[in-house]
Amino acid sequence: MAEVKSDIEIARGARKKQIQEIGQKIGIPSEHLLPYGHDKAKISAEFIKSVKGNKDGKLILVTAINPTPAGEGKTTTTVGLGDGLNRIGKK
Repeated sequence: MAEVKSDIEIARGARKKQIQEIGQKIGIPSEHLLPYGHDKAKISAEFIKSVKGNKDGKLILVTAINPTPAGEGKTTTTVGLGDGLNRIGKK
């Protein structure tokens, strides 16, 4: 049976995607991303205004009272949910 990696081993082995790559994947042109480093950005107000007329998407609310003893709270759940939806081709 394969050895289970520790959290730090998983984190060190992960590759962050650049924000332009993520923006492109979800349909936000790079000229509408205002980068803060390589992995986060604000979206321009101009782009937000340009998509206001689009059909509404779906909203998933993630709520919790307390994280588990292992620390799985709202952020971990949201990241996992986003990864899972991305895996099946949903935006």
